[in-house]
Amino acid sequence: MPSSYTFSNDSARIDRDRVHLWLSEKSYWANGRAREVQDAAIDGSRNYGVWDSSGTQVAYARVVTDAVTFAWLCDVFVDEEERGNGIGKMLVEGVIADLQPLGLTRMLLATADAHGLYAQYGFAPSEDPTRYMIKQMRP
Repeated sequence: MPSSYTFSNDSARIDRDRVHLWLSEKSYWANGRAREVQDAAIDGSRNYGVWDSSGTQVAYARVVTDAVTFAWLCDVFVDEEERGNGIGKMLVEGVIADLQPLGLTRMLLATADAHGLYAQYGFAPSEDPTRYMIKQMRP
């Protein structure tokens, strides 16, 4: 793990302004997400971040879970200027370590461009994708 960065699962540390900017303006999956929606998502989830030595948040992830059987890792974002420094690995390792004691049966995620990162931590395509169904609730 990069030594000049710090991982935390403390939701109170999350820079909500920064996270909203990243997700609503720089991500492909949450583009245009309203601030009140993002704040509600943060409030209803387990939140994780990585901070640099000056205390600036440089990465974010959240997990939706029942804390017993299932978790969905989502909204994973590393600041563009910090990519390539091992921060994504630090973030995913920290999330998994935090959830490990819960004894979850499975963790799910969706990605269009980071398959290699997640594969390093045991994520793999579904053996039977026909078992999973999605209902779009709004466009």
